[in-house]
Amino acid sequence: MTQSGNPNGIILFAHGSRDPLWHKPMEAVAERIRQRAPDTVVGSAYLELSTPDLATAMHAMPLAGVRNVTVVPLFLGVGKHAREDLPVLVDGLRQQYPDIHIALAPAVSEDPRLIQMLAEIALTS
Repeated sequence: MTQSGNPNGIILFAHGSRDPLWHKPMEAVAERIRQRAPDTVVGSAYLELSTPDLATAMHAMPLAGVRNVTVVPLFLGVGKHAREDLPVLVDGLRQQYPDIHIALAPAVSEDPRLIQMLAEIALTS
């Protein structure tokens, strides 16, 4: 919760796939966040081939009383989607929701903790 009593929001953003099993890791991350931070409103959004899209996931945030949202790109590679497409989408949301602070986190692949964890998994496989 923020100091104002409003919950924080996180939108996990991924590419998307027609295969319903592809979504399981993203939903597992969302569930882990809910377990660790029950007062945080968590949603998932997908760029293409899946629902909900980012606009739909964002629409739920103010309805839940959220005033601070962080969009977390769950991309392992920082390609065009993470560098170009996503910032444009987030800027559009900022214009649509001027009363909500919307932060865009770096792609998870830029976090040295994830790189270390992936190396450990590879070494112990």
